[in-house]
Amino acid sequence: MALKTHGTMAVDWENRIDFDRLRRERLAKAKALLAKSEMGALLCFDMNNVRYLTSTHIGTWAQDKANRFTLLPQNDEPILWDFGSAAKHHQLNCPWLDGRSRAGISMLRGAMTPEMGRAEDVAKKIRIELEMRGLHKEPLGIDIIELPVLFALQREGIKVVDGQALMSEARVIKTQDEISLLNTSAMMVDAAYDELYRAMKPGLRENEAVGLVSKVLYDLGSEYVEAVNAISGERCNPHPHVFSDRVLRPGDPVYYDILHSYMGYRTCYYRCFTVGYASHAMVDAYKRCREYLDAAIELVRPGRTTAEIAAVWPKAEEFGFPNEEACFALQYGHGIGLAIWEKPVISRLVSFEHPVTIEPGMVFALETFWPSTDGWSAARIEEEIVVTATGHEVITRFPAEELLVAGAHYHTVNGPLPTTRESEAPPSERVIDMIEASAKTERVGVSG
Repeated sequence: MALKTHGTMAVDWENRIDFDRLRRERLAKAKALLAKSEMGALLCFDMNNVRYLTSTHIGTWAQDKANRFTLLPQNDEPILWDFGSAAKHHQLNCPWLDGRSRAGISMLRGAMTPEMGRAEDVAKKIRIELEMRGLHKEPLGIDIIELPVLFALQREGIKVVDGQALMSEARVIKTQDEISLLNTSAMMVDAAYDELYRAMKPGLRENEAVGLVSKVLYDLGSEYVEAVNAISGERCNPHPHVFSDRVLRPGDPVYYDILHSYMGYRTCYYRCFTVGYASHAMVDAYKRCREYLDAAIELVRPGRTTAEIAAVWPKAEEFGFPNEEACFALQYGHGIGLAIWEKPVISRLVSFEHPVTIEPGMVFALETFWPSTDGWSAARIEEEIVVTATGHEVITRFPAEELLVAGAHYHTVNGPLPTTRESEAPPSERVIDMIEASAKTERVGVSG
């Protein structure tokens, strides 16, 4: 096994995650791309990009506010503006910022109204920093932004261009420490699935499964459980992408996607089960779903392209959709890092026209889906893969080669019930004889 699995603590007796190296290498990659670009500076509001550049974090409650921002000028170090008390915390505890942590408040996604002048304040802060460095006439790259702030920057005479593509490119190849963090994050989900497998039985609700998984992850050191998609029974097809309070029943198919963050690094990790037993249709669906996934994984190595991977997956029309956009993300691959979806994207929708060459250091998830012939159940599986110098390594370890049956403990006088069977078995010869005999005796017609 090429990738090591460590504990989550720092120790003096073993090389583990080197966070100083992580900070240096992430920033260096962004600086190198900025130096090659037309931009004089890069302004980031996306919390994942802010963390990538500054190695700061204030909790996921700030994820949807687009309020924290950082400016990376050409040939200089990043400047961070944050909530006042958080800025003070960074000054005390983040020496790598070296005094470049400042208080600054944007618009809080519109909670700060235009007359409060926050957009103008942000724009002025940025203009001053650019003018000090002679960069105010150069294009300013931005990843995401609230429109009032954009307009305020333009009124300051600043030309705004797309900076999101630069940051996406910086993040596509993972460093040694990023890969270790992604592997650690996946390890935690391995454990969560083991607990979940033991707990699944008729009567368990989808939301209870979400709670169980969340507890396991937080106990292990997760900083953020972003989502646990728990999908069961007739909710499996079409895939709704959200859990409910549905109660598990015997014979149910059920699949989960566990998305969480350890030190910022995410998982996207599906597993599929049945409860008590599985129908023949579900067994067949799982087998086909797994084959599509295995074919894709087999192709992962440096020099291959995303088009080659997408080509082994079925067309939309083959599993009930009118086109590739309608079934987007069911047969799918995506980079994974500080965000759930990063480059490269692998899909029949885009990969044939815009293939991406696979390179060492890429980390992405591959996920497949296949509906059962019964019209309501379906299989869904996903693996996370690290691209190595010579091939790949799968870092999602919970077993998924074959369909797992949870809570299989039903026994009859003749022994245990088989784990592959139908909810409604076909009638036995004895039952058929009974029906025919009753029809003759009572002189009633038997249709069908």
